[in-house]
Amino acid sequence: MDYLFTEQQIMIRDLARKIAKEKIRPVAARYDETEEFAWDIVKILVDSDLFGVYIPEQYGGLGGGIVDMCLVAEELSKACGGIALGFAGTGLGTFPIILYGSDEQKKKYLPQIAKGKVAAFCITEAEAGSDAGSIKTTARKEGDHYILNGTKQWITNAGEAEVYTVIAITDKSKGARGASAFIVEKGTKGVDFGQKEKKLGIRASATREVIFTDCKIPKENIISKEGMGFIVAMKTFDNSRPGVAAQALGIAQGALDLSVEYARKRIQFGQPISSFQAIQHMMADMATQIEAARALVYATARMVDSGAKSVAKESAMAKMFASDVAMKVTVDAIQIFGGYGYMREYPIEKYMRDAKITQIYEGTNQIQRNVIAANLIKESLKGE
Repeated sequence: MDYLFTEQQIMIRDLARKIAKEKIRPVAARYDETEEFAWDIVKILVDSDLFGVYIPEQYGGLGGGIVDMCLVAEELSKACGGIALGFAGTGLGTFPIILYGSDEQKKKYLPQIAKGKVAAFCITEAEAGSDAGSIKTTARKEGDHYILNGTKQWITNAGEAEVYTVIAITDKSKGARGASAFIVEKGTKGVDFGQKEKKLGIRASATREVIFTDCKIPKENIISKEGMGFIVAMKTFDNSRPGVAAQALGIAQGALDLSVEYARKRIQFGQPISSFQAIQHMMADMATQIEAARALVYATARMVDSGAKSVAKESAMAKMFASDVAMKVTVDAIQIFGGYGYMREYPIEKYMRDAKITQIYEGTNQIQRNVIAANLIKESLKGE
C-alpha cells in the first residue's frame, strides 16, 4: 500500500532495505550464534547517516521524526530483529534527551549519538517491571552532585552503550512523583554491569544489569527537574512504542517473505506447496494482518510527528497489535516450513524467537491493554 511517504523517507527506507539485505541478512545467523553486539552494522548505519535519523539536524541527525525511525527499524528487522535493536534501543535511550533535555544536554549528547555512540534507557528493576512505580534505585543530592545507588535489570544495549538515561527516586515520600531522570555516562565511577543475559531471541542485542554504587554525577545531568522522572519515562514510551511496533512489523514481514519464497520452491505431491489452497490461505491471512499492522504503525507514527497532545492510546495499540501479529505470523511461518522450520539450519525459527520479546518489553501487551482501556474510559468521561 502507498503510505504517502516523502521523497526523503522513501530514500531512507530504500537505503535501510539495501543495508538489511546486503549487510545484515548474510550475518544474522552468525550473530545469533555468537551473541555478539553488531558494531560493524552500527558503523555502516552511522556512515549512511541513518543511526541518528530521528535526531534534529542542528545536532547532527537527519531531522526525521518517528515515521523515519520506524522505516529504518522495520527494514532492519526484516533481516534481524536483534541487530536492529542496537539502533532502536539507542532511540529509546535518546528520546528523554530530545524531549526534555536542556539545550546544553542536547548540544553535548545528541551529536555524539548521531555519530555512533549507543544509548540505553534504564527503568526496569528486579521488582519493578510493569509496576514501574516500585523502582528502588535512588538519587541523593549532595551539593553540586547526585549520588545514585541501585540496580537496573534487563537493560537493552547495557555495557555497549556510552550514554544511559536513568530513572531514579529523589524523594521517596512522593511515590511515583518523587522520581527523576538523569544522564549517566559509561566510565563514570560507580557504574558497573552484570553478566550478559542468555536469551531466547534477539541474541545480537546486549542485555545486562546496570549497577550504580555511590555513582556521583553532576547536578547538570538531571533531565528537566526533580519529580519529572515518570513524565519523562511515559512520554518517552509514547514516542518509542511505534518503534517497537515497527520492529515487530519487520520481523513479521521478513518471516512472510521467506515463507512465500519457500512455498514456491518446496515440492510435495509433485507440485510446489504454494499451489495448495491451505498454504495460500495461511499466507493471505499473514499478509493481511501485516498490512493492517503497518497501517496502524505509520498512522500512529504520523500522529506523534504531528505533535498531537496525547498519543498514549494509539502508541499502545500499535505496539500491542503489531507484536501480536508478529508472534502469530512467525508461528505460522514455521508451520509452512514444516519440519525444516523447526531446524536451526533454516532461518525461520529465529524469527519466532525474536518476535516474542516484542510482546513483552516496553510494557507487556497486557499493560498496553490497560493503557488503551484507561484512555477509552477517560475519553468517555470527557464526553459527558
